[in-house]
Amino acid sequence: MRIATAKETYIADEGLLVTATQRAWMGVLLAMLVLAPFVLNQYWLYLACLVAINVASATGLNILTGYTGLVSLGQAAFMAVGAYTVAFFEGQVGTPFLLNILAAGLVSALVGVLVGIPSLRVKGLYLAIATIAASVILHFVFTHWVSVTGGVRGINVAPARFFGLELASPFALYFVIVPITCLMVLGAANLFRTRIGRAFIAIRDRDISAEVLGIPLLRYKLMSFALSSFYAGVAGGMWAYFFRVVTPESFPFATSIFFLAAVIVGGLGTIIGSVLGAAFMTLVPELLKYVVDWLAPIFPNAGAALSPVRTIVFGALIILFLVFEPHGLAEMVRRARRFFHLWPFRT
Repeated sequence: MRIATAKETYIADEGLLVTATQRAWMGVLLAMLVLAPFVLNQYWLYLACLVAINVASATGLNILTGYTGLVSLGQAAFMAVGAYTVAFFEGQVGTPFLLNILAAGLVSALVGVLVGIPSLRVKGLYLAIATIAASVILHFVFTHWVSVTGGVRGINVAPARFFGLELASPFALYFVIVPITCLMVLGAANLFRTRIGRAFIAIRDRDISAEVLGIPLLRYKLMSFALSSFYAGVAGGMWAYFFRVVTPESFPFATSIFFLAAVIVGGLGTIIGSVLGAAFMTLVPELLKYVVDWLAPIFPNAGAALSPVRTIVFGALIILFLVFEPHGLAEMVRRARRFFHLWPFRT
């Protein structure tokens, strides 16, 4: 049973890891992340990097939608801005790749501020439509600004280099993508221990009351859009170095739906929900593919027959979460933690 957790200071009360058990589990997680590239094969390292990129983008969307209450369907477009920024700086300027990724986040944040301007006057479904309109405009720019974006042919991205070492394989990129994502998740977790994060939550809960309390709505809404877009831009920059080519079709509208579904399945307004939701949305289709491959020796045409079923099962899992666990995977984790807090006593 969990005991001796009384806090004597506000700083202790705001701690992210408040017990020795939590710190021990975090140490185990960090050790697993360090050892993973030496244990996993190339395929699973590829998936690990892809999960990390999706976690970074989903965390940004959760800051905007889960914590601030502003619905956005333009996350893929902001990722595309970051990816094109990296492609341009890598090909035309030749700056270091870490600087390019930072520039990708900053440029995407600037675009996010412009897209977020209507958020003071519209919200809910109307704001979602506004972000869709912004996505359409950005897609038009990516397609027709040929001198910068390469048009429909896109841009090839040179491998990232670090002190002359080429980072082209999933093994090498793992040591860049995963640490950056970990820092971004940590930053998001700390954000909501600050005045800015609490202002976001106040706007989500009741924006009129937040304004009465002295919170400037436009400033904080634009700040939330900027932070969310910054996360998306950094994720898009890592995506560009990971896949090494950027085209207008690399970030379709379905990708925005993917990230919105990830934060809903994972748990709106929770950092761990962003991580779990992005991992779920990325890995479950791959695990279902393994099931199809496992059935192939028994049913020779299982691949062709069950491939559409795999998509249906994936969609059904999302619907089941929305119906039976609307608070997402994060709520399941909370319930498990509460159980062990009281173990071996019953609630």
